[in-house]
Amino acid sequence: MFERLQAFFQGLAQQSESAALAPDDPRITVAALCFQIMEADGVVRDRERRKLEEILKEKYGLDGAALQKLMVAAQAAESDAVDYYRFTTALKRQLDVDQRLNLVGILWDIVYADGDRSEMEDHAIWRVAELLGISQRESIHLRQEAAYRAGLDATQDD
Repeated sequence: MFERLQAFFQGLAQQSESAALAPDDPRITVAALCFQIMEADGVVRDRERRKLEEILKEKYGLDGAALQKLMVAAQAAESDAVDYYRFTTALKRQLDVDQRLNLVGILWDIVYADGDRSEMEDHAIWRVAELLGISQRESIHLRQEAAYRAGLDATQDD
């Protein structure tokens, strides 16, 4: 799974070689979608935010000011969005099926970063996965893998 995540972010990084952030930069779209998932339960916890920063830092090679610039741009994009469609439409065009599967896995990792999964987070990811063309079966599998990585019971609430 780690290799799939690494390949996903490397693919996006290759699409966006420069550290400069254009408004249509897929890194902003991915991070903004992560913010939407973090906010689904009404509370953005520090552990969720740190997990997102860790993922972005590791996969895009960003640190310090560049990482914060991406976080600010993503949060602004998320604040301007009225639904998931804006981001999922762009990502469905830019990403192949494996990359979209990896993205849904990342979203589940963000959910489990705080050790808890809410009904609202579940609903948000099911909707995002559907818009990305990911089946419910695949999403359940990705959720179970994320729960396992987080050290939680993968069958909880099934």
